Amino acid sequence: MTMPTMVSILDRAHARQGVDASTTLRDTVRLAQEAELLGYHRFWLAEHHGVPGILGSAPTVLAAAVAEATAVIRVGTGGVMLPGHRPMVVAEQFGVLDALFPGRIDMGVGRSLGFTPTVRKALGQQDADFEQFGRQLGELLGWLTGTQSGYPGVAAYPSPGQGVQPFVLALDQAAGIASAAGLPLVIGAGRDRAKLADTVVQYRDAFQPSPWRPEPHVILAASVAIADTPQAAERMLHSEAWSIAHSRTGGAFLPLMPAERIASLLMTSRQRDYFQQALQGFITGADEQVAEQLSQAVTDTGADEILVTTNTHDLAERANSYQRLARLAALTPRPPQPAAGRQP
Repeated sequence: MTMPTMVSILDRAHARQGVDASTTLRDTVRLAQEAELLGYHRFWLAEHHGVPGILGSAPTVLAAAVAEATAVIRVGTGGVMLPGHRPMVVAEQFGVLDALFPGRIDMGVGRSLGFTPTVRKALGQQDADFEQFGRQLGELLGWLTGTQSGYPGVAAYPSPGQGVQPFVLALDQAAGIASAAGLPLVIGAGRDRAKLADTVVQYRDAFQPSPWRPEPHVILAASVAIADTPQAAERMLHSEAWSIAHSRTGGAFLPLMPAERIASLLMTSRQRDYFQQALQGFITGADEQVAEQLSQAVTDTGADEILVTTNTHDLAERANSYQRLARLAALTPRPPQPAAGRQP
């Protein structure tokens, strides 16, 4: 099996029907602790605003809780969306994280806007065009390195310096921004593989070494579920597929429902189409099937690392899937260590 030596996890802190916010967020922290023991390389948190089915509205805050509860796994964002933030504030947030947890903090940034026009207005978001994103990223990197010249006499404190590792979540033109800045690139697997491969080639060819990376690095993000049978694995992700379908037709991404409830839903033809489209973008199956699909995805894109997410209502099934993936990727389990917040 062709698998990168680094496999990481992205968690969106999905709300689950019948589960309160406190429990959901603490479940995310517990998942990070489990991921560390299993040998996963990174644990990232996503950013979403005004979405009833996702509680990851403050990824840097949640990253602090995760880093405090773990010891060595890298912790970061996948990612902070720059159109809704001032670059100096982002730099200072990561400066605080780096000061508390030196050498462990990743800063993934992207250019996505809020889910609806009203959410975007509430966030005061700027346009997410490539030129604006490039300027924001350049300003952010300047705050990190102390080379920001647009605001004489002003610096970000605490200064994160080069201890924080920046990443760009992007495709197409934004991938060019990543290569020009000398930053790792994160791309989603649920897209046209030929287009992804072309994007990666262009990114690698245009890559300029930077203080953060001497050479290009590509992370492939994918929704993955592993179970005893292909049917059971796909059923795990029915929760997310239905929330996606509802968001496309009802305007709201709902908390994840149990799979058995979704099986009894009477979907409209439009909802059923979106539901099936969502499932087609996932990587699911028994162990060997998922190994083959991930290997093919890595071969197609030339990825150096895999970033997986498994969104389901049943946390026992999710834990089992991550355990199976760790074995497939031959990750080296870590012995329990004192968490950062429990140092002797």
